Amino acid sequence: MTGAALRRVAVPVADLLRAPGGPRERQLLWGEEAGILEGRDGWSRVRAARDGYEGWLPDSVLSTPETPTHRVSAAATHLYEAPDFKSRDLHALSFGARLQVERRSGRFARTPQGYVPAAHLSPIGQLQSDPVKVAELFLGTPYLWGGNSRAGIDCSGLVQAALLACGIPCPGDSTPQEAELGAALPGGTPPERGDLLFWKGHVALVHDPGTLIHANAHHMAVALEPLREAIARIAAQGDGPVTAHKRLG
Repeated sequence: MTGAALRRVAVPVADLLRAPGGPRERQLLWGEEAGILEGRDGWSRVRAARDGYEGWLPDSVLSTPETPTHRVSAAATHLYEAPDFKSRDLHALSFGARLQVERRSGRFARTPQGYVPAAHLSPIGQLQSDPVKVAELFLGTPYLWGGNSRAGIDCSGLVQAALLACGIPCPGDSTPQEAELGAALPGGTPPERGDLLFWKGHVALVHDPGTLIHANAHHMAVALEPLREAIARIAAQGDGPVTAHKRLG
């Protein structure tokens, strides 16, 4: 991000657009940073710090950077007005949102914007070890093209959330994920938990040798699906065979 002025996303979820007012490409979450590449009439073209993804955001969703100390490690949480679960909730925050915790206040963590249940947070440097376990947090999440949050997510967004939480660098889209992630395995290799299967325009995590976990438009949700049935269904609907079976190191 050398040379680009950093800004922080100051809304729970911000659509990263192809052009000002254009279609969504991906999403950025509360507290994530992006470097400003150019500005135009209340819009900024930015590069996301997490993966280098570029797109446009309205200036209204950006604020000055903070030093994040924690991230949301529950599937979702709320930002409250006071350290009391009966107080007014200000925002709903997704898994992966980043926050600056100033101090603990009972069961809550105080941030510059409000209070979050401390049980829903993990220190920034505390990584998960199992991408599949992370993906399970999103079961039932509605499918959303270009989505990256618990409110809505797509296939590559799910894989990226799972891998980044485990400290594994990961692009935002399935095509570069297929090109860059893991080691390719020969056809017929038995799948193992945590493997990635790719199709043209789609990616899924192997939950166990007979089951996939993926965000997909068939279920319109993040779902578990028998592996063989998924392969047959995807081929039958005209999207072709598995193009790659990759194993993370």
